[in-house]
Amino acid sequence: MSKYVKDLITGDLRKRLDGVSDCLVANVIGLDSSKTYLLRKRLREKNINCLVVKKTLARRATEGTSLAPAFEELNGPAAVLWGAEDFIALAKEVSDLHGNDEFKEFSAIGGVMDGEALSPERVKEISKWPSRAEQLSLLVGQICGPGATLAGQLVGPGGTLAGQIKTKSEGEGAE
Repeated sequence: MSKYVKDLITGDLRKRLDGVSDCLVANVIGLDSSKTYLLRKRLREKNINCLVVKKTLARRATEGTSLAPAFEELNGPAAVLWGAEDFIALAKEVSDLHGNDEFKEFSAIGGVMDGEALSPERVKEISKWPSRAEQLSLLVGQICGPGATLAGQLVGPGGTLAGQIKTKSEGEGAE
C-alpha cells in the first residue's frame, strides 16, 4: 500500500473517530462473512459502530488522542467498537456477544475508557456495572427514600390521633 493511500485511510479513520472518547477493541479473526454480517447487523440495532482496522493505521489515526492507549498493545487487525447508550452498555453487549455460541471467535481484546487502556478482564468487569439508567434509578430512590420516610412519620401519628378521636366520638354518641 502506498504512502498516499495510507494517508487517505488514516485521515478517513481519524475523521470517523473524531469526538469518540471511549471505545473497545475486539478480535474478529475467524468469523466468516455470514457471521460478520449478522454481527454487524446486531451491533447496528444497538447503535454501535464497528470498524475493522489494521493496527498500524489505527495507531497513526489515533496518535495524540484519548483513544491512543487502546492500540498500543494491539497485534494484527481488529474491530473498533464505539457508540451505544453509554460505555457500560457497549461493554455489556460485547461481553454478551463473546458468550454467544454463534460468535465464539468474537472477543474483546482491550479498549480505552477516560484515556485509560483496558484489558479484556477489565472490560468483562465493567460489563457487570449498572448501566446509566440503572444508576439514575438507584440515585432517585436514594434521594426520594428519606423524604418518603419522613412524610410517613409526620402523617402517621396524626392519622392515629384522628382515628382515636373518631372512635371515641362514635362511642359516646351511641350511649
